[in-house]
Amino acid sequence: MDNNLFERGVAKRSVTLGEEYVAVNLTEADDFTRPFQEAMTAWAWGFGWSDEAIDVKTRSLMNLTMIGALGQMHEWKIHCRAAMNANGVTKEQVRAAIHVVAIYCGVPRALECFRVAQEVMAEQAAK
Repeated sequence: MDNNLFERGVAKRSVTLGEEYVAVNLTEADDFTRPFQEAMTAWAWGFGWSDEAIDVKTRSLMNLTMIGALGQMHEWKIHCRAAMNANGVTKEQVRAAIHVVAIYCGVPRALECFRVAQEVMAEQAAK
């Protein structure tokens, strides 16, 4: 593994998702899951998210639509929180991204995204 990609990935992942979240994921990885955590951190975050050809706000919106399309609500919640907290995505932009999910993937998927987005926004309002 390219250690530079891994180190860049840890840094980018920590800025986006939070240092505590990343530390827990890497620390709790065992012999079974560690290779995946390391590879995903290097590839997705060191290679993908560190590529500055697409700004982080746009990348976050792309992620929300793709993860929403897949119906992966646990990951969607993590990325919705990161999009709004770390990457400058507004409530209106989250809504627009969900509209794209509705158009291309269906209303039930979009409704689930709205439900999760409201949870994230309620968490933020409570802080």
